[in-house]
Amino acid sequence: MKMMRLSLMLYVLLFAFSCKSNDSDEPVIINPPEIEIESTEPTGNEQYLNLDSDYIFDQETLHTFELNLPLEALAEIDADPAAEQYVEGSLTFEGETISPVGIRYKGSVGAFVNCLSGLDWANPSGHKTCTKLSMKVKINWEGREEKFYGLKKLQLHSQNLDASQMRERLGYWLFREMGVPAPRSVHARLLINGEYSGIYALTEQIDGRFTRYNYDDGTGNLYKEIWPVKMNGQPYSEFEYLNRLKTNEDENPSAILIRTFAQDIASSTTGNIQSVISSWMDVDEIISYAVVDRTIRVDDGPFHWYCGGSNCSNHNYYWYEEPTAGSLHLIPWDMDNAFENIISNANPVTPIADGWGETTNNCQPFNYGFFQLQQWSAACDKLTAGWVSFSDEYEQTLTQFKEGPFSEAQVTMLLNAWEAQVRDATLEADQAHVDAISVAEWEGALSGLKAQLKWAREH
Repeated sequence: MKMMRLSLMLYVLLFAFSCKSNDSDEPVIINPPEIEIESTEPTGNEQYLNLDSDYIFDQETLHTFELNLPLEALAEIDADPAAEQYVEGSLTFEGETISPVGIRYKGSVGAFVNCLSGLDWANPSGHKTCTKLSMKVKINWEGREEKFYGLKKLQLHSQNLDASQMRERLGYWLFREMGVPAPRSVHARLLINGEYSGIYALTEQIDGRFTRYNYDDGTGNLYKEIWPVKMNGQPYSEFEYLNRLKTNEDENPSAILIRTFAQDIASSTTGNIQSVISSWMDVDEIISYAVVDRTIRVDDGPFHWYCGGSNCSNHNYYWYEEPTAGSLHLIPWDMDNAFENIISNANPVTPIADGWGETTNNCQPFNYGFFQLQQWSAACDKLTAGWVSFSDEYEQTLTQFKEGPFSEAQVTMLLNAWEAQVRDATLEADQAHVDAISVAEWEGALSGLKAQLKWAREH
């Protein structure tokens, strides 16, 4: 098999831690807008940002990006990708070159496993051994304020763990179609110094530009991977929230909104938890989040609480505070392992033991799965338990989801269009690189994904 395969042990243990419509090789481009270069940082929700970034994340077009690096700079990052150090290079897109930009490899343990020469998979090290690694391009290099179609950064995900090459794009699309602000994701061809590297998932960066695009007031605080309340239902300290802040870091920030939200959750009772949630959150939005997440089994997301002894935590999400409305929003992140565990627990580490709203072991950590790893029931979390109490809303939203964005007709049409869009690019990579996924393996993985979707729809 041409595709280098992860060993089962490495693959499962790493999670415990943490159109074209023509026949040519060129994508169809119709009247592309010029690249916008802004000299000052935009504030508020400027509409030109929407228009610019929408072109980059156009679902109808397979864009091609080219990164150009001096040979010594490429050798530097190839020698130690896990260092995630930027080097200077340029980005070429549709005849326009933006220079200089910062370029680096990106990812956690999962992004590098079996792709670096180091022998300790848990501590990635050594030189690059795979053709594709996830990459980040920093447009605002060295503090510049120029933007590329309204974007400060580009994230190109290798999809090395997803033979279907569809999970990330489809997962985020389903969230957005159900009214949940989520990153936009499309496929893209990538060339490095003129050599075709392969097909990547171009996925939107969650940052201040993302919040300005998605919310009426996008100037608020964005936090990564800190739940509003601890396992015991109590708030964190101000410092702990601010330590996870991803926007407004240099503006004497305050975490008063998320901390007050947490205090209200902490003091709530079964009798008033719904009113507390309704006063802070868009109920339709968060119930839609839960419906999509549980239907497509994003089992490595915020509803999987991994435990080490008595301490349990979740990951792969952001929280946004909308200051004018005084509201909190949960944002999904990392779709690599979505859809895997729908029919059966194909991944021995990520599966969540409980159905939506169920609890196990009297809300104490328990062992589960092939490796008997510890987890904690999400419904034991006071906030999640509050969402679970909206049972009628959940069932109504689930019906809307299955009859709408998740319907067989809609998803089949979508996947067929994306499959046609990336087929030539997948074949091109197969012919160019010995470690690229073969077309036959890709087609088999697509069939497997469609079977998972069918089962979820019928059950």
